[in-house]
Amino acid sequence: MAAAQTRAVMAALADGGGTARFVGGCVRNSLLGRPVDDIDIATTLQPDATMAALEAAGIKAIATGIEHGTVTAVTGKMRFEITTLRRDAESFGRKARVEYTDDWEEDAARRDFTFNALYCDADGALFDPFEGRKDLKAGRVRFVGSPVARLQEDYLRAFRYFRFLAWYGRPPPDEAAIDAIALAAPHLNGLSGERVQKEMLRLLEAEDPTAAAALMHTQGVLVHWLPESDNATRLPALLRIERANALTPDAVRRLAALLADDIDVGALAERWKLSRAMRARLEAAVADEPRIVDLGGKAMRALVYRVGNETATDRLVLHAARAGIGAAHPALAAGLAIVRDWQAPKLPLAGADVLELGVAAGADVGRLLDTIEEWWIAGDFAADRSACLAELKRARVQEKGR
Repeated sequence: MAAAQTRAVMAALADGGGTARFVGGCVRNSLLGRPVDDIDIATTLQPDATMAALEAAGIKAIATGIEHGTVTAVTGKMRFEITTLRRDAESFGRKARVEYTDDWEEDAARRDFTFNALYCDADGALFDPFEGRKDLKAGRVRFVGSPVARLQEDYLRAFRYFRFLAWYGRPPPDEAAIDAIALAAPHLNGLSGERVQKEMLRLLEAEDPTAAAALMHTQGVLVHWLPESDNATRLPALLRIERANALTPDAVRRLAALLADDIDVGALAERWKLSRAMRARLEAAVADEPRIVDLGGKAMRALVYRVGNETATDRLVLHAARAGIGAAHPALAAGLAIVRDWQAPKLPLAGADVLELGVAAGADVGRLLDTIEEWWIAGDFAADRSACLAELKRARVQEKGR
């Protein structure tokens, strides 16, 4: 927020005759000393004037959401979302007819939570109309104004509530918010799968999303969107394993920990509109085969060879969480070191080697290669090409003698 590019954007808006303030997450996170990723700016300038002010200062301006009053400023590698102050003239659930305003409190009243309605100017002076800083310090996630009204404007705010609770909240949760969410729960099945997915995955990236996820269950928020969850102890166990072994929090792996056994990942993927890559990873993480029989080096190397390093990591830690293996168990740490660092070799044979033994092209070639591959894996990948060729010839002779 103090970068030269940021100051240039703020100065350009001031030179254009407007007042500009940082708003939302960048203010919230800077007050907590947390990293600031995105910078949002609110201004009294209307969109055309915003673009003109930026261009006059030599800053690239893009009309990314001009129908909603939003312009994107681009300078160097930094991007800034700049939105004109607005108030709701009419509200139609998630949709609203907005009008521009120069009243900062009217703009703040449209926002979801008090600590997201924090503004500060380029010199750091804070504007806090709903005591958001006090809530932030207390770890209290509180809706701006009426929780019922805020939810009726956009029911996705129920999911956003729990996401912010996981990232910024401390118990007990705000009673008025929880009561309003319980009333809103029957309306949540009409939301967009993409929007729900985004909020849920961001929630699961929090340091410890356990309490928020459990509260979502009790309030009926996940009845439609995650009926596959068994609300068991696997997620807390996984979190302990992550901490003990310095694993980076991973939302997809944590989602897998929430799922009951023998679930249909396809139905969940369709409901949440998961990407193909995310669906494939989730299916591999919860698959029954190949089974993890022990945490020894040989077994772990075989697992990495069959499913790859990422999936092997998922499978190993989920298995440990399910089986109650201690987070700091030495065998688990050794297994994790293998699935993190070991790179699977390539089978030193190919179909051409089988054909040279007189095997006709077709299914028999693949079957013989599979036989040698299983022998090679069972030997912990120690056999080189010469040894594999010798085993192939032996298997071929044995087959012909049957």
